[in-house]
Amino acid sequence: MIKYIGSKRALLGRVTGAVSGVLPQGGRVCDLFSGTARVGHALKKQGFSVWSNDHNAYAHALATAYVQADRERWADKAETVLAELRSVKPEAGWFTQTFCHDARYFHPDNGARIDAMRERIETLALEPELKAVVLVSLMEGADRVDSTAGVQMAYMKQWAPRALKSLDLRLPDLVPGVPGGCRATCADAVQMADQVEADLVYLDPPYNQHSYLANYHCWESLVLWDKPETYGVANKRVDVKTRKSPFNSRPGIGPALRSVIERVKAPNLIVSFNDEGYLNRAELEAMLAARGHVQVVEIGHPRYVGARIGIHNPKGEKVGQVGRLRNVEYLFVATDRPVTLAVAA
Repeated sequence: MIKYIGSKRALLGRVTGAVSGVLPQGGRVCDLFSGTARVGHALKKQGFSVWSNDHNAYAHALATAYVQADRERWADKAETVLAELRSVKPEAGWFTQTFCHDARYFHPDNGARIDAMRERIETLALEPELKAVVLVSLMEGADRVDSTAGVQMAYMKQWAPRALKSLDLRLPDLVPGVPGGCRATCADAVQMADQVEADLVYLDPPYNQHSYLANYHCWESLVLWDKPETYGVANKRVDVKTRKSPFNSRPGIGPALRSVIERVKAPNLIVSFNDEGYLNRAELEAMLAARGHVQVVEIGHPRYVGARIGIHNPKGEKVGQVGRLRNVEYLFVATDRPVTLAVAA
Protein backbone atom coordinates (compact mmCIF):
# COMPACT_ATOMS: atom_id res chain seq x y z
CA MET A 1 0.00 0.00 0.00
CA ILE A 2 1.05 3.63 -0.41
CA LYS A 3 3.27 5.48 2.06
CA TYR A 4 0.94 7.42 4.34
CA ILE A 5 1.17 9.58 7.44
CA GLY A 6 -1.20 8.21 10.04
CA SER A 7 -1.03 4.75 8.50
CA LYS A 8 -1.88 1.95 10.91
CA ARG A 9 0.62 -0.45 9.34
CA ALA A 10 2.72 -0.74 12.49
CA LEU A 11 -0.35 -0.78 14.77
CA LEU A 12 -2.56 -3.03 12.71
CA GLY A 13 -2.46 -5.98 15.12
CA ARG A 14 -3.44 -3.71 17.99
CA VAL A 15 -6.41 -2.25 16.13
CA THR A 16 -7.75 -5.52 14.74
CA GLY A 17 -7.13 -7.18 18.12
CA ALA A 18 -9.30 -4.56 19.79
CA VAL A 19 -12.06 -5.07 17.22
CA SER A 20 -11.93 -8.84 17.66
CA GLY A 21 -11.98 -8.42 21.43
CA VAL A 22 -15.21 -6.44 21.21
CA LEU A 23 -16.76 -8.59 18.45
CA PRO A 24 -15.38 -12.12 18.99
CA GLN A 25 -18.16 -13.59 16.83
CA GLY A 26 -17.57 -11.19 13.96
CA GLY A 27 -20.05 -8.65 12.67
CA ARG A 28 -20.30 -5.41 10.73
CA VAL A 29 -17.62 -2.76 11.22
CA CYS A 30 -17.76 0.75 9.79
CA ASP A 31 -14.48 2.64 9.31
CA LEU A 32 -15.51 6.27 8.75
CA PHE A 33 -12.03 7.69 7.99
CA SER A 34 -10.55 4.83 6.00
CA GLY A 35 -7.47 6.49 4.44
CA THR A 36 -5.43 3.71 2.84
CA ALA A 37 -8.12 1.16 3.83
CA ARG A 38 -5.43 -0.86 5.60
CA VAL A 39 -7.66 -1.50 8.64
CA GLY A 40 -10.70 -2.46 6.56
CA HIS A 41 -8.55 -4.73 4.40
CA ALA A 42 -7.25 -6.57 7.48
CA LEU A 43 -10.72 -6.88 9.01
CA LYS A 44 -12.15 -8.26 5.78
CA LYS A 45 -9.37 -10.87 5.81
CA GLN A 46 -10.59 -11.86 9.28
CA GLY A 47 -14.15 -12.34 8.01
CA PHE A 48 -15.77 -9.08 9.16
CA SER A 49 -18.31 -7.34 6.97
CA VAL A 50 -16.68 -3.95 6.49
CA TRP A 51 -17.98 -0.56 5.42
CA SER A 52 -15.11 1.81 4.61
CA ASN A 53 -15.68 5.51 4.02
CA ASP A 54 -13.49 8.51 3.23
CA HIS A 55 -14.22 11.87 1.60
CA ASN A 56 -11.14 11.88 -0.66
CA ALA A 57 -11.41 10.22 -4.06
CA TYR A 58 -8.04 8.42 -3.86
CA ALA A 59 -9.02 6.93 -0.48
CA HIS A 60 -12.35 5.83 -1.91
CA ALA A 61 -10.49 4.06 -4.73
CA LEU A 62 -8.28 2.30 -2.19
CA ALA A 63 -11.29 1.20 -0.14
CA THR A 64 -13.17 0.05 -3.22
CA ALA A 65 -10.23 -2.14 -4.23
CA TYR A 66 -9.18 -3.42 -0.82
CA VAL A 67 -12.54 -3.69 0.92
CA GLN A 68 -15.47 -3.73 -1.50
CA ALA A 69 -13.99 -5.64 -4.44
CA ASP A 70 -13.89 -9.43 -4.04
CA ARG A 71 -10.87 -11.31 -5.32
CA GLU A 72 -12.79 -14.14 -6.97
CA ARG A 73 -14.73 -11.68 -9.10
CA TRP A 74 -12.05 -9.22 -10.16
CA ALA A 75 -8.53 -10.67 -9.94
CA ASP A 76 -8.43 -12.30 -13.38
CA LYS A 77 -10.13 -9.37 -15.10
CA ALA A 78 -7.76 -6.93 -13.44
CA GLU A 79 -4.72 -8.94 -14.53
CA THR A 80 -5.96 -8.74 -18.12
CA VAL A 81 -6.31 -4.95 -17.94
CA LEU A 82 -2.93 -4.54 -16.24
CA ALA A 83 -1.29 -6.60 -18.98
CA GLU A 84 -2.75 -4.24 -21.56
CA LEU A 85 -1.58 -1.17 -19.65
CA ARG A 86 1.97 -2.52 -19.38
CA SER A 87 2.14 -2.51 -23.20
CA VAL A 88 1.01 1.10 -23.60
CA LYS A 89 3.60 3.38 -25.19
CA PRO A 90 4.69 6.17 -22.79
CA GLU A 91 3.44 9.61 -23.78
CA ALA A 92 4.02 12.69 -21.66
CA GLY A 93 1.00 14.84 -20.87
CA TRP A 94 -0.58 16.82 -18.04
CA PHE A 95 0.77 14.59 -15.24
CA THR A 96 4.34 14.72 -16.55
CA GLN A 97 4.33 18.47 -16.94
CA THR A 98 2.69 19.10 -13.56
CA PHE A 99 4.44 16.57 -11.33
CA CYS A 100 7.71 15.85 -13.15
CA HIS A 101 8.74 19.22 -14.64
CA ASP A 102 6.86 21.98 -12.80
CA ALA A 103 7.37 19.89 -9.65
CA ARG A 104 9.71 16.90 -9.28
CA TYR A 105 7.74 14.20 -7.52
CA PHE A 106 8.40 11.66 -10.31
CA HIS A 107 11.00 11.21 -13.01
CA PRO A 108 9.69 12.33 -16.43
CA ASP A 109 10.16 8.82 -17.86
CA ASN A 110 7.72 7.49 -15.28
CA GLY A 111 5.49 10.51 -15.72
CA ALA A 112 5.08 9.60 -19.38
CA ARG A 113 4.16 6.04 -18.41
CA ILE A 114 1.61 7.30 -15.87
CA ASP A 115 0.08 9.72 -18.38
CA ALA A 116 -0.31 7.08 -21.07
CA MET A 117 -1.68 4.41 -18.73
CA ARG A 118 -4.13 6.78 -17.08
CA GLU A 119 -5.43 8.04 -20.43
CA ARG A 120 -5.92 4.44 -21.58
CA ILE A 121 -7.88 3.60 -18.41
CA GLU A 122 -10.33 6.39 -19.26
CA THR A 123 -11.02 4.83 -22.66
CA LEU A 124 -11.80 1.34 -21.33
CA ALA A 125 -15.20 2.03 -19.69
CA LEU A 126 -14.36 -0.30 -16.83
CA GLU A 127 -16.89 -1.28 -14.19
CA PRO A 128 -16.39 0.84 -11.04
CA GLU A 129 -14.82 -1.88 -8.88
CA LEU A 130 -12.50 -3.03 -11.65
CA LYS A 131 -11.50 0.56 -12.41
CA ALA A 132 -10.68 1.10 -8.74
CA VAL A 133 -8.47 -1.99 -8.66
CA VAL A 134 -6.58 -0.82 -11.75
CA LEU A 135 -6.23 2.75 -10.43
CA VAL A 136 -4.87 1.44 -7.14
CA SER A 137 -2.30 -0.62 -9.03
CA LEU A 138 -1.20 2.51 -10.88
CA MET A 139 -1.18 4.63 -7.71
CA GLU A 140 0.91 2.09 -5.84
CA GLY A 141 3.25 1.67 -8.78
CA ALA A 142 3.80 5.42 -8.87
CA ASP A 143 4.31 5.50 -5.09
CA ARG A 144 7.15 2.97 -5.40
CA VAL A 145 9.05 5.30 -7.75
CA ASP A 146 8.37 8.71 -6.21
CA SER A 147 11.02 11.17 -5.06
CA THR A 148 9.55 12.45 -1.80
CA ALA A 149 9.96 11.94 1.94
CA GLY A 150 6.48 10.37 1.96
CA VAL A 151 4.17 13.36 1.46
CA GLN A 152 3.49 15.50 -1.59
CA MET A 153 4.32 18.82 0.03
CA ALA A 154 7.96 18.75 -1.09
CA TYR A 155 10.28 16.67 -3.21
CA MET A 156 13.90 15.64 -2.98
CA LYS A 157 16.55 18.06 -4.22
CA GLN A 158 18.20 15.15 -6.03
CA TRP A 159 16.29 12.19 -7.45
CA ALA A 160 15.69 9.44 -4.92
CA PRO A 161 17.26 6.18 -6.19
CA ARG A 162 13.83 4.56 -6.47
CA ALA A 163 12.66 7.38 -8.77
CA LEU A 164 15.12 6.21 -11.43
CA LYS A 165 13.52 2.76 -11.61
CA SER A 166 10.79 2.00 -14.13
CA LEU A 167 7.22 2.01 -12.86
CA ASP A 168 5.68 -1.44 -12.74
CA LEU A 169 2.10 -2.55 -12.18
CA ARG A 170 1.19 -5.23 -9.65
CA LEU A 171 -2.18 -6.67 -8.79
CA PRO A 172 -3.34 -5.32 -5.40
CA ASP A 173 -3.85 -7.85 -2.61
CA LEU A 174 -7.55 -8.40 -3.17
CA VAL A 175 -9.47 -10.31 -0.50
CA PRO A 176 -12.13 -13.00 -1.14
CA GLY A 177 -15.71 -12.03 -0.39
CA VAL A 178 -17.18 -12.43 3.09
CA PRO A 179 -20.73 -13.12 4.30
CA GLY A 180 -22.73 -9.91 4.34
CA GLY A 181 -20.43 -8.30 1.79
CA CYS A 182 -18.36 -5.14 2.11
CA ARG A 183 -18.79 -1.64 0.76
CA ALA A 184 -16.89 1.58 0.19
CA THR A 185 -18.39 5.06 0.17
CA CYS A 186 -17.04 8.54 -0.49
CA ALA A 187 -18.68 11.01 1.88
CA ASP A 188 -18.04 13.53 4.63
CA ALA A 189 -18.06 11.69 7.97
CA VAL A 190 -19.96 14.41 9.84
CA GLN A 191 -22.63 14.67 7.18
CA MET A 192 -23.20 10.93 6.94
CA ALA A 193 -22.95 9.99 10.65
CA ASP A 194 -26.75 9.66 10.95
CA GLN A 195 -26.71 6.99 8.23
CA VAL A 196 -24.16 4.77 9.93
CA GLU A 197 -25.43 1.58 11.53
CA ALA A 198 -23.01 -1.16 12.51
CA ASP A 199 -21.96 -3.48 15.33
CA LEU A 200 -18.83 -1.36 15.79
CA VAL A 201 -17.68 1.97 14.38
CA TYR A 202 -13.96 2.63 14.09
CA LEU A 203 -12.92 6.28 14.00
CA ASP A 204 -9.40 7.33 12.98
CA PRO A 205 -9.91 11.01 12.10
CA PRO A 206 -7.32 13.61 11.12
CA TYR A 207 -6.07 14.95 14.43
CA ASN A 208 -4.07 18.12 13.70
CA GLN A 209 -3.38 20.69 10.98
CA HIS A 210 -2.03 18.22 8.43
CA SER A 211 -4.56 17.78 5.62
CA TYR A 212 -4.55 14.42 3.86
CA LEU A 213 -5.79 16.08 0.67
CA ALA A 214 -2.87 18.52 0.72
CA ASN A 215 -0.37 15.78 1.55
CA TYR A 216 -1.60 13.41 -1.18
CA HIS A 217 -2.92 15.77 -3.84
CA CYS A 218 -1.09 13.90 -6.63
CA TRP A 219 -3.14 10.79 -5.88
CA GLU A 220 -6.37 12.80 -5.83
CA SER A 221 -5.60 14.19 -9.28
CA LEU A 222 -4.48 10.80 -10.57
CA VAL A 223 -7.76 9.17 -9.53
CA LEU A 224 -10.10 11.99 -10.54
CA TRP A 225 -8.09 12.75 -13.70
CA ASP A 226 -9.64 16.20 -13.81
CA LYS A 227 -6.31 17.91 -14.58
CA PRO A 228 -7.00 20.75 -12.18
CA GLU A 229 -5.44 24.15 -11.85
CA THR A 230 -2.52 23.96 -9.42
CA TYR A 231 -0.64 26.45 -7.27
CA GLY A 232 2.60 26.92 -5.38
CA VAL A 233 5.95 25.17 -5.60
CA ALA A 234 4.29 21.91 -4.51
CA ASN A 235 1.76 22.21 -7.37
CA LYS A 236 -1.19 21.35 -5.16
CA ARG A 237 -4.70 21.19 -6.55
CA VAL A 238 -6.35 24.57 -6.27
CA ASP A 239 -9.28 23.04 -4.37
CA VAL A 240 -6.92 22.23 -1.51
CA LYS A 241 -7.55 25.87 -0.57
CA THR A 242 -11.31 25.35 -0.29
CA ARG A 243 -11.87 21.68 0.66
CA LYS A 244 -11.20 22.16 4.35
CA SER A 245 -11.97 19.66 7.12
CA PRO A 246 -13.01 20.69 10.63
CA PHE A 247 -10.76 17.88 11.87
CA ASN A 248 -7.74 19.91 10.72
CA SER A 249 -8.82 22.84 12.89
CA ARG A 250 -8.16 23.25 16.61
CA PRO A 251 -11.57 24.89 17.25
CA GLY A 252 -13.36 22.64 14.77
CA ILE A 253 -12.23 19.15 15.68
CA GLY A 254 -13.99 18.87 19.05
CA PRO A 255 -17.51 19.73 17.85
CA ALA A 256 -17.07 17.65 14.68
CA LEU A 257 -15.87 14.51 16.45
CA ARG A 258 -18.45 14.87 19.20
CA SER A 259 -21.19 15.12 16.56
CA VAL A 260 -20.04 11.90 14.91
CA ILE A 261 -19.72 10.03 18.21
CA GLU A 262 -23.19 11.06 19.32
CA ARG A 263 -24.98 10.29 16.05
CA VAL A 264 -23.62 6.97 14.76
CA LYS A 265 -25.87 4.02 15.51
CA ALA A 266 -23.56 1.42 17.00
CA PRO A 267 -23.25 -0.20 20.43
CA ASN A 268 -19.45 -0.13 20.22
CA LEU A 269 -16.90 2.50 19.18
CA ILE A 270 -13.14 2.48 18.85
CA VAL A 271 -11.38 5.81 18.39
CA SER A 272 -7.74 5.94 17.34
CA PHE A 273 -5.99 9.16 18.25
CA ASN A 274 -2.47 10.48 18.62
CA ASP A 275 -0.81 12.51 21.35
CA GLU A 276 0.16 15.10 18.71
CA GLY A 277 -3.53 15.77 18.17
CA TYR A 278 -5.63 18.79 19.04
CA LEU A 279 -7.60 16.83 21.65
CA ASN A 280 -6.16 15.26 24.78
CA ARG A 281 -6.94 11.98 26.46
CA ALA A 282 -9.31 13.47 29.04
CA GLU A 283 -11.35 15.25 26.38
CA LEU A 284 -11.77 12.09 24.34
CA GLU A 285 -12.71 9.99 27.37
CA ALA A 286 -15.35 12.58 28.26
CA MET A 287 -16.79 12.47 24.73
CA LEU A 288 -17.10 8.70 24.88
CA ALA A 289 -18.36 8.38 28.46
CA ALA A 290 -22.01 8.52 27.41
CA ARG A 291 -21.49 5.49 25.14
CA GLY A 292 -20.84 3.15 28.07
CA HIS A 293 -17.69 1.47 29.35
CA VAL A 294 -14.49 3.18 28.16
CA GLN A 295 -11.06 1.56 28.13
CA VAL A 296 -7.88 3.18 26.84
CA VAL A 297 -4.94 1.37 25.30
CA GLU A 298 -1.67 3.34 25.04
CA ILE A 299 0.77 2.35 22.31
CA GLY A 300 4.20 3.97 21.96
CA HIS A 301 5.73 3.92 18.50
CA PRO A 302 8.25 5.80 16.32
CA ARG A 303 7.06 8.90 14.53
CA TYR A 304 6.30 8.67 10.82
CA VAL A 305 9.54 8.46 8.80
CA GLY A 306 8.90 11.74 7.02
CA ALA A 307 8.78 13.48 10.39
CA ARG A 308 11.87 11.71 11.70
CA ILE A 309 14.21 12.82 8.90
CA GLY A 310 13.73 16.53 9.59
CA ILE A 311 11.75 19.49 8.33
CA HIS A 312 12.11 20.39 4.65
CA ASN A 313 11.04 23.34 2.51
CA PRO A 314 9.18 22.92 -0.82
CA LYS A 315 12.54 22.55 -2.61
CA GLY A 316 13.41 19.53 -0.48
CA GLU A 317 16.04 21.40 1.53
CA LYS A 318 16.32 20.57 5.23
CA VAL A 319 15.38 23.64 7.26
CA GLY A 320 14.60 22.32 10.73
CA GLN A 321 15.06 19.54 13.25
CA VAL A 322 12.53 17.15 14.77
CA GLY A 323 11.63 17.74 18.39
CA ARG A 324 10.94 14.11 19.33
CA LEU A 325 11.21 10.68 17.76
CA ARG A 326 8.27 8.79 19.33
CA ASN A 327 4.52 9.26 19.69
CA VAL A 328 1.81 7.69 21.78
CA GLU A 329 -1.18 6.30 19.92
CA TYR A 330 -4.36 5.85 21.93
CA LEU A 331 -7.13 3.37 21.27
CA PHE A 332 -10.28 4.47 23.08
CA VAL A 333 -12.66 1.49 23.27
CA ALA A 334 -16.24 2.34 24.24
CA THR A 335 -18.63 -0.58 24.62
CA ASP A 336 -22.19 -1.17 25.82
CA ARG A 337 -20.94 -3.87 28.19
CA PRO A 338 -17.67 -4.63 30.00
CA VAL A 339 -15.16 -6.25 27.65
CA THR A 340 -11.79 -7.80 28.48
CA LEU A 341 -9.31 -6.70 25.86
CA ALA A 342 -6.23 -8.68 24.94
CA VAL A 343 -4.78 -6.33 22.34
CA ALA A 344 -1.92 -8.05 20.52
CA ALA A 345 1.29 -6.23 19.70
